[in-house]
Amino acid sequence: MKLLTDTTTVFTREMGPVLRNPAGLVLLMAQPLVFLPMFGPLLSGIEVPVADGDSAWQWFVPAILVMTGGFATGGAGYELTTELGGGSLERLLVTPLNRAAILLGKTFKESAALLGLVLLVVLGIGLGAFTIGLVIVSRHSPGLFWGVQQVLLFPLVLLSGVLLPVESAPGWLIVASQINPITFIVEAERLLFAGEIIRFVVLYGGIAAAFIAAAGLFVGIRAMRRAAL
Repeated sequence: MKLLTDTTTVFTREMGPVLRNPAGLVLLMAQPLVFLPMFGPLLSGIEVPVADGDSAWQWFVPAILVMTGGFATGGAGYELTTELGGGSLERLLVTPLNRAAILLGKTFKESAALLGLVLLVVLGIGLGAFTIGLVIVSRHSPGLFWGVQQVLLFPLVLLSGVLLPVESAPGWLIVASQINPITFIVEAERLLFAGEIIRFVVLYGGIAAAFIAAAGLFVGIRAMRRAAL
């Protein structure tokens, strides 16, 4: 109960600035509109793995949602850099708030626009928690946060086949895509949007999202506890 109460407290604190500046939230949610007209028309000349009668857009749109959710929550650590510089994080850490609740409250704020998409919320919690932990660990080297995010997160998202199918790619690229956990989440999201729930791919996507969430929370909570020492 304390974990739930503390998480709600942190979430409310984090949402305050967002609600007072809705323009930023609107711009974030409008990001898919940039990718849809830029890459969507290219699909007409490419063979994508869709069922008979289905549109290529049905293959494309769920993947764009995964990419948008991943990038939005993957940048959760950015605001923490400001808190570290201003000392507000240190003041938060000396409170009796549960360390896991601090992490969950911050990452839930980044996932608030995705509440109807449970799979993306789970993924977002993991990515957000990981980046927050990364910022705390690399507080003396701020550039490390952006370096890891761009070198690790961006390639993983693209490697999952969000923009173009990887079936016709070189063999090594296909193998790399098949062991990428985000690939399972993208494929599961496509099936869920198509109304196909009872499929092993959906189960694998859920397992992959849970794994990322667990790993991210482990790293983030560990970093939070060390920062409070």
